[in-house]
Formats: sequence, C-alpha cells, structure tokens
Amino acid sequence: MFGTAFAPAKVNLFLHVGPPDGDGYHPIASLLAFADIGDRVSVAPAEAMSFRLSGPFGAGLEGEGRNLVLRAAEALIQAGRRPVAPVALILEKNLPIAAGLGGGSSDAGATLRLLRGAWGLDLSDDALQGLAAALGADGAACLWGAPVMAEGRGERLSPAPGLPDLPAVLVNPGVPAPTGAVYGAFDDLGRFGVVEAPPLPEAFESAEELAAWLSAQRNDLEAAAIRVAPPIGDVLEALSGEAETLLARMSGSGATCFALCTGDFEAEQLAERLQALRPDWWVRRCRLGGPWRSRDESPS
Repeated sequence: MFGTAFAPAKVNLFLHVGPPDGDGYHPIASLLAFADIGDRVSVAPAEAMSFRLSGPFGAGLEGEGRNLVLRAAEALIQAGRRPVAPVALILEKNLPIAAGLGGGSSDAGATLRLLRGAWGLDLSDDALQGLAAALGADGAACLWGAPVMAEGRGERLSPAPGLPDLPAVLVNPGVPAPTGAVYGAFDDLGRFGVVEAPPLPEAFESAEELAAWLSAQRNDLEAAAIRVAPPIGDVLEALSGEAETLLARMSGSGATCFALCTGDFEAEQLAERLQALRPDWWVRRCRLGGPWRSRDESPS
C-alpha cells in the first residue's frame, strides 16, 4: 500500500470578485487551469499515522498546525466509517506558500485521491468532491486538476471551454500574499465589479485567441494584492514588457503571476531571461491545461 499523487498548481486565468455577502464570503467567477508543475503527496505503510514535509518550500510549513494533507486524511477516515491501516504521509512542497496557486487545496485533493485507493474505500467521486469542498473554497475545483469554471463561493463548478496547449511562465517575487489580507485590502478599496461569468465559447483554438479574449476579463484582486505585496506590481510590469508575453496577469490572490506565450520556445526564453535578471524570483516555465493525471502513480 503505497503510491504518489501529483498536486498541480492552480492558475486563475481570470477572477471576478463581488462584494461580501452577509456571511462575509465574496462571490466569484473564475476560469481555472492547472500547470504541469506542482507538489507531490506520497503514502507508505507505517506502524502509526505520521506526516513529514520535504521539498524546497517544506520548511515554510513547519509549525503551521494541521496541514491540509492531514485534514484531508482525517476527513476521509471519518467518511469511510471503518478502520484503516496507518500510513506515513509525505508532502513534497515544490510550490511557494501563500502564492495564489491553490497549493494547499491541490495537496488535499491529491491526498483524497491517493488514500481512497490505498485504503480501498467505497466512496464515490461525488462524495470525494464533497470532502474536498469542505476543506476550502478551492477544494472542489482542485480535486481533479482539470480546467473548470468556478462560481458562487468556488463550489459551483461547470465544464471549462476547450483549451489549446498553453505554454506559460509562472513568476513569484518571493513574498507572501495572505488571502485574508488581500481580501481585506480589496474590501477597503471597494472596487466591486460585475461578478457574473462572461459568455464563453465552446473552445479556444489557440493561445493567441485565448489571450485576446482574456484581455477583456480581469483579476479583481490585483490592485489589493499589490497594496499588500508591492513586488507583485514589479512582476506584472516585467512580464508585460517582454516580447514573448501574450498576456500577463496575477493568479488568485497572488503573489504568483503568469505570462501566456505563443510556444514552448518563447516560454523557455522568457523564463531563462527573467531568472537571469531576477535570481531572487521563483520562475518556472510550464504548460497550463490539465488534468495531468499521467503524473499520478497508482497505489499498489
């Protein structure tokens, strides 16, 4: 009973955010894609339940309390309603923390997928999605790592349009943008736009067509995130000024931004140049789309 599951980075291609409702939640409309880079969750037999962090950003999660990986495992045990064998859980944290990439939610989704198989639990996909949704606003969307439209509080999901191959570059300036702080700044600014999802075509034929369509959309949290973490503005300015960039935008509540490019060569050129100019930034070339399930190793 062991295996590894891939937890892809989530990218909000656009993010429309409305004013808070009576419970303090902000309605959203967002088109989500997933990158072919991310974290990994592994499980192995053990004498007692345990959890360990590894990877370049693992130390940043030390001492944070109950990680979403542990919370996902606990939720699955409760839902399964039968004894399960203890396991060792290992989170390889490759994505920056508080980065707008849905890392925690994607880690939780990978854990749910992996442990359902490892423990042989008779839980449907719908039941698994319910557990994921209860773990966070991005939980349901991040469970399968497939492009999706998210609305409401993030729990209302509908199929995304067909997406072309999307070569991209992700850039994080190395500063956190805590979600609560960004939403607080957003409320202070009071710039609430129309939150409804715009009409969507059945499919986009090219990265250029998608970038042109996205240019009429927004990430409503950008201004607030820049107020919380000004280096985000530096990243957006750097990406927007490069010839390879079709579109530059922030993902989620920041601090990671992305550039869509016409091809892999252009994305590689852009990533290499930015990394040379700003070695203090986290820069990764990737492809956006999903799901990247071929990167999962089935439990055995």
